[in-house]
Amino acid sequence: MIEDPYIKWVVENLEQPGKTQTGLAESLGLHPSAINKVVKGKRQLKSHEVAAAATYFGVQAPSPEIRPSIGGLVPVPVVGKTEAGSFREVDEFDQSEQVFMSLPPDDRFPGARQMAFDVEGDSMNALKPRPIFPGDRAVGVAYEDVAHEATLRDGMIVVVQRTRDGGHTREWSVKQVEIYADRTEFHPRSTNPKHKPIVITRDMHADEGTTVEIIMLVRRIINDLPLN
Repeated sequence: MIEDPYIKWVVENLEQPGKTQTGLAESLGLHPSAINKVVKGKRQLKSHEVAAAATYFGVQAPSPEIRPSIGGLVPVPVVGKTEAGSFREVDEFDQSEQVFMSLPPDDRFPGARQMAFDVEGDSMNALKPRPIFPGDRAVGVAYEDVAHEATLRDGMIVVVQRTRDGGHTREWSVKQVEIYADRTEFHPRSTNPKHKPIVITRDMHADEGTTVEIIMLVRRIINDLPLN
């Protein structure tokens, strides 16, 4: 279960007369199953969703809290897999058990939500000074939580989400940022020439018609050695 400080707030406010999971989902532009996941602790609300939920409930949005567990660790969800060029169907009804890691709060952004992705493919195997290989786990902070103090700049390593088909399919990939006067480019760093950069204009639409969103600022790479 995700230790999200907003879960109790959502559940309590859904007990108000006339407030339902379906109504909340409609106000947030989500499928009702997404709210059901929030209530069950299987999904976190994004910051803009908290604001919209507060409007629906007619109350003030609460301030987020980070509650470390014993030893100063917090649960960090492993969101999924990153693989450049691999668009996967978005499954709102996914009932699979989510994996969590126990990590300390980020020392630079202690109030930000942390998340992790398992890396597949070779799109970052030539990154310097440290390549990112298949089997690595990229750990970082939700970019929307830190964007106000971590302005996008050259050299940042991020997880980019591209969606197409009206949001029904998406790709998660690790990229390095290059910023120009009229565009932002998200580059692979690979020995494999098939991987190409994502080039976007200021409206965050890629040149091939997909919608692009930065969802995580990568802060560390982890690779646990298997036991023989």
